[in-house]
Amino acid sequence: MLDLLIKLAIARRNLVMVVVAIVALLGLWNFNRLPIDAVPDITNVQVMINTEAPGFTPLEVEQRITYPLETALAGLPGLEYTRSVSRYGLSQVIAIFSDDTDIYFARQLVGERMASASSRLPGGLQPEMGPIATGLGEIFMFTVDAEPGAVNADGSAVTPMDLRSVHDWIIRPQLMQVPGVVEVNPIGGYEREVVVQMQPQRMLAAGISSADIVAAIRANNENRGAGFVERNGAQWLMRIPGQAMQADDIAAITITSDNGKTVHISDVAEVSIGHGLRTGAATQNGREVVMSTVFMLVGENSRTVASNVGKKLAEINASLPEGIVATAAYDRTGLVEKTLSTVTTNLVEGALLVIVILFLMLGNIRAAILTALVIPLAMLMTFTGMVQTRVSANLMSLGALDFGLLVDGAIIIVENCLRRLSQQTGPLALKERLQLVFEATREVIRPALFGVFIITAVYAPIFALEGVEGKMFHPMAITVVIALLSAILLSVTFVPAAVALLFKGPVTEKRNPLVSALMRMYQPLLALALQARAPIIGLAAVLVLLSIWQATRLGSEFAPNLDEGDIAMHALRIPGTSLSQAIALQETLEERIKALPEVERVFAKIGTADVATDAVPPSVADNFIILKPRDQWPDPNKPKQQVIAELEALVSEIPGNRYEFLQPIQMRFNELLAGVRAEVAIKIFGDDLDVLTGLGASLEKIVAGVDGAVDIQTEQVTGLPLLEFIPDADALRRHGISRQQLQDQLATALGGEVAGTLFEGDRRADITVRLPETVRADIDGLNYLPVTVAHGQVVPLQELITLSENIGVNQVNRENGKRRLVVTANVRGRDLGSFVEAVRNAVGDELDIPAGYWVEYGGTYQKLQSASQRLMIVVPVTLLMIVGLLVLALNSVRDALVIFTGVPLALTGGVLALTVRDIPFSISAAVGFIALSGIAILNALVMVSFIRELQRSGQSLEQAIVEGALTRLRPVITTALVASLGFVPMALNTGIGSEVQRPLATVVIGGVISSTILTLFVIPALYRLVHRSEKRGNA
Repeated sequence: MLDLLIKLAIARRNLVMVVVAIVALLGLWNFNRLPIDAVPDITNVQVMINTEAPGFTPLEVEQRITYPLETALAGLPGLEYTRSVSRYGLSQVIAIFSDDTDIYFARQLVGERMASASSRLPGGLQPEMGPIATGLGEIFMFTVDAEPGAVNADGSAVTPMDLRSVHDWIIRPQLMQVPGVVEVNPIGGYEREVVVQMQPQRMLAAGISSADIVAAIRANNENRGAGFVERNGAQWLMRIPGQAMQADDIAAITITSDNGKTVHISDVAEVSIGHGLRTGAATQNGREVVMSTVFMLVGENSRTVASNVGKKLAEINASLPEGIVATAAYDRTGLVEKTLSTVTTNLVEGALLVIVILFLMLGNIRAAILTALVIPLAMLMTFTGMVQTRVSANLMSLGALDFGLLVDGAIIIVENCLRRLSQQTGPLALKERLQLVFEATREVIRPALFGVFIITAVYAPIFALEGVEGKMFHPMAITVVIALLSAILLSVTFVPAAVALLFKGPVTEKRNPLVSALMRMYQPLLALALQARAPIIGLAAVLVLLSIWQATRLGSEFAPNLDEGDIAMHALRIPGTSLSQAIALQETLEERIKALPEVERVFAKIGTADVATDAVPPSVADNFIILKPRDQWPDPNKPKQQVIAELEALVSEIPGNRYEFLQPIQMRFNELLAGVRAEVAIKIFGDDLDVLTGLGASLEKIVAGVDGAVDIQTEQVTGLPLLEFIPDADALRRHGISRQQLQDQLATALGGEVAGTLFEGDRRADITVRLPETVRADIDGLNYLPVTVAHGQVVPLQELITLSENIGVNQVNRENGKRRLVVTANVRGRDLGSFVEAVRNAVGDELDIPAGYWVEYGGTYQKLQSASQRLMIVVPVTLLMIVGLLVLALNSVRDALVIFTGVPLALTGGVLALTVRDIPFSISAAVGFIALSGIAILNALVMVSFIRELQRSGQSLEQAIVEGALTRLRPVITTALVASLGFVPMALNTGIGSEVQRPLATVVIGGVISSTILTLFVIPALYRLVHRSEKRGNA
């Protein structure tokens, strides 16, 4: 079958060239369709349920909303686990489904269960599903701000409320039209409201209650239709308008009290355009602004969507009121472009190095060009494959591509064809030349193909990774496998056809000084290795054992952190910090941060946005610190860690704040992985919040004592200030008022009640009835608030209640239906694996955990564990499978095992390279070791196959080994050089995203060097030792 294919390719060489050209053009077309991203989309299938419950404490939210919803979700098909947070006025439940669940199906299931659970929730509460996006969907943030001195059309200064109105009614509707945008979520500014501020003294004089005002507005703010009537052949619609058109219309509404008095609303309340209470704010460079986050639909391409949003925002700016501007604050496109340039640089430099080596080693320009052509052709075929398999071009998918591996097969074939053609003395007839090319290709095609197939097979373990690990590394394996299969196909068809076309005259192989020098050095060393084979093999075994021992001391992490160039700083303030206080603290903080010469700008989101994608109180702020390009830094060589250390020193002086330093995407990565933003999460499960708090405090001290721990935080479970109006049961009975009636009156007066909506074209504003802010905030004055009791009587509030100030529960977190408290930490200056091991040991020794409580470890560490466990099983199975394939190919267990010894010696170099560069073991390095196994086997296989071939042709064992080793020196050295040099740019690059690729490249370079030395010396010595009984061979 293979012979037939090669024969056909040589005979129909012109047709092969046409087909290759068509495939290349198809690849170019697909290249323009290829989605481009920074990192693979590791989004899990999750559905968020938010329920706003104004006035409910965290414990009430947990008991009455979160628990019924969690219970309703239990048992859904594909549901893996739930986690929830209950805090003041908000319940957030997140349901995480298995990766094979369709997101829309999951949302439908959740929607059905939500509908059935609604009847068990307190009246008036409506659970809502969050956007069809996740944390990684936050691809674009922009601010809406006023230029200095900007005024409205009526001459008044632009206020935060005006900015918010511009966002909600001009910017947001247009951005929602951009394909791939699922939500535009604002935070900051004030929503416009018509505020009816009740005046208690005037109401008391008129005998009007808050309920009367609400009822009057509801009864006088409605349009009604009354059917139609036919007149003179026309149909006339009949309407009774009654809707308020402006705030003055509401002020003019009349109220009739129980005692028959009639007054206007303006007599007992002030009606004005104002703003509601808010749960979040945004600041930039020390000023308050309106900020909005654009969420991308799950499965879309972040670069395309972010780029389109940026273009649309530029268009929208032209239509905004004068003096108001919308500016991009964070754009994912920037990171994608930077990582793309890192990958492109690596690939281009790698390709150039490979081509230079080909010229040097093959010594024939035509042969070098022909071999090098395999690189672009295989890449173009790969682009087509990536588009078909829906893999985006990103750091991970293109991160393991080594052009050296792609040309391995071609090098072996071209080198052998050159060697055979140069052995001919005179010119050859066409038929003879074609036959010679066919024979030269057939000689080496099997081991070459088999070697590349084995490299493809060693990527099988990566496909066994599941969950987030799988989503991160599958694209890498898919791309490499497509590229290698494309290269195999080209080696069998295009390469022999091109050799037949290009080499028409006799080939005079010039003496290559480089190869000749290598030959002269290699020959005596090979003789020495064959003589002293036992010590050589013993030394190799010792090196392998030493590297295994060293590997256990390398340390481990899940994946190297991608340096995004920006910093995310999580600021935590004392629970109960008011929003206005948080903004004041934030403005001071930003002024300090902005003073750093490396900082371009700083912006922050404080508290919860409109759609509660982050359920955090006003005491928590997410700061985004955007750094200038490095060439604008005073010291461009300053490490980023030093900038973070300077930042930390700068901000730690501000009292009442605690900080965590991460990066925008890394923060979301961690959150998707484990529901926490830090790298390590230690979760304590149990029922009693006081016990959990005590355990959390002890745990925090233990973690603080472990070397490398930074940003240690314990979830703030308590500390929420509560002002409680405790009803006096006897007083209520005496005055004939129920608890509910008292609660309704206080809820309207203090919290406000929406009595209707004022429509102005597309825009709308709630009509809210409540006390003026000055009265609400005057705690002593509230004692004298008039409360309407039985028979229209009025009594001061202090007669019915006792005021009490307490500290309550701040928030309740749950996971899989059980309360939990989390202590989080980031790790600096050491690897993640050893850090968690140290924490585990310390916790086991020092923490006394009561019955019914238990500890779990989460964060990225959890993923490292699950990926490592899976690889522990799959890698040995794959290696056994490779031994099996070798036995099938060679019909000899001995020879298969000789070749397989290439793997441990290649690993020796990989481990040594990691040690020298002080890089811990990670899943990225594991992928490097996997690729390395394939390269090591390929070289050994080519050499052993050739030695066996020579033995079969009648040479003695000694002769066959020496001649085989010397003949294969050039292809072995060439493939080793191209494989390792192809990864050199990747190992040395310091661009954005290079950290992710560095471990993989380092392992391959180190391993290829040791594997080549092994192939050239240990394999011949081992082969000689194993076949010592066949001393004379067939000679």
